[in-house]
Amino acid sequence: MAALGVATGGGDWFSALALGVTLLKCLLIPTYSRTLLFQRFSVIFTDTLFVYAVHECCKCIDGKKAGRELTEKPKFILSVLLLWNFGLLIVDHIHFQYNGFLSGLMLLSIARLFQKRHKEGAFLFAVLLHFKHIYLYVAPAYGVYLLRSYCFTANKPDGSIRWNSFSFLRLISLGLIVFLVSALSLGPFLALNQLPQVFSRLFPFKRGLCHAYWAPNFWALYSALDKVLSIIGLELKFLDPSKIPKASMTSGLVQQFQHTVLPSVTPLATLICTLIAILPSIFCLWFKPQGPRGFLRCLILCALSSFLFGWHVHEKAILLAVLPMSLLSVGKAGDASIFLILTTTGHYSLFPLLFTAPELPIKILLMLLFTIYSVSSLKTLFRKEKPLFNWMETFYLLGLGPLEVFCEFVFPFTSWKLKYPFIPLLLTSVYCAVGITYAWFKLYVSVLTDPPVGKTKKQ
Repeated sequence: MAALGVATGGGDWFSALALGVTLLKCLLIPTYSRTLLFQRFSVIFTDTLFVYAVHECCKCIDGKKAGRELTEKPKFILSVLLLWNFGLLIVDHIHFQYNGFLSGLMLLSIARLFQKRHKEGAFLFAVLLHFKHIYLYVAPAYGVYLLRSYCFTANKPDGSIRWNSFSFLRLISLGLIVFLVSALSLGPFLALNQLPQVFSRLFPFKRGLCHAYWAPNFWALYSALDKVLSIIGLELKFLDPSKIPKASMTSGLVQQFQHTVLPSVTPLATLICTLIAILPSIFCLWFKPQGPRGFLRCLILCALSSFLFGWHVHEKAILLAVLPMSLLSVGKAGDASIFLILTTTGHYSLFPLLFTAPELPIKILLMLLFTIYSVSSLKTLFRKEKPLFNWMETFYLLGLGPLEVFCEFVFPFTSWKLKYPFIPLLLTSVYCAVGITYAWFKLYVSVLTDPPVGKTKKQ
């Protein structure tokens, strides 16, 4: 670990950050449930890959804006934003999952593409995709970027493709990598005639549009509107109670259901919406090349688009966008603003995962510490530029405080708790969905308006 710190050119500060967060993870072992120590320590051990990936990502960061103090350097800030990420801490080390290991594979593949090691990046992503199929959402960004920047070896002075520079050998090498990884992963299931069973479990469409706890996306807004309209309709006697579907969005169960007032949503509809949301970023990646940073922006937009419009999205999937957005946050003030809105609302939306009284002070304290550091460090980094937030964004983010007070300390003592027990989850999902949608829209505007980076020759 000490070697990693020396390699970053900043002494042993990276090692200290990694060791510090590891010790915190050990302190969190008793939280949430009485899980086996082996499982808890296995998560911490596999996070070694995540630490290495963060180290490699730091090498890809431009240090021109670095201040005199260590804490003002972009590499230091990025290391803290990734290693001490609040979402990963509570999801993996309190709620208990293995997202750190998977995120490490993703970040390492991104770093390899920044370092022009395209085949390594493709291999790592292929491995990642077979570990967890949710990363299929960002596969279009990888496919288009590798085709555009690796299979085509040169550009015209205006940045457009030199079509005669296409390399079939490079395309075959990428295809071979994907084929071999897929063969090793799926070959045993194919040999045992179990492949249909695998795919049926990978895409469980019978689970319904939304998870038991709504992810803060477009369908949360859609379903909340349907719920409000149904309540109004019942109060005004416009709706017949006997004709309202029994399966309810707010029942807390994972199941299929029908909307009451608005048209019900099918898996095909969510797929079409997701593709429509992704396509502009893919076109920009092809026709407005902006190098590896353009690829990273496209990847984030693909992740956010699938989060907003996908079928049965889990709230934890927001980490697919938050973690890579951290890399952009230390490069430009505009990206820092988007990151802070996205990460604050995305992290707060994870609060209902930890619903017992002992976890309440832990999650509030950890999020406050991470959020305060994120805002203060990025404001310091871009102090010579315009403020990171306008008045509307500031008002929205500060509104998370009163929302938390109401959901945790006021609502349990009201008469609404028995009649409308879903209100805290509904308010949290809807409020955070507004912020995440706004961040997605703001990032899209940035991608569509930024000029292409013209290069006459690629390395």
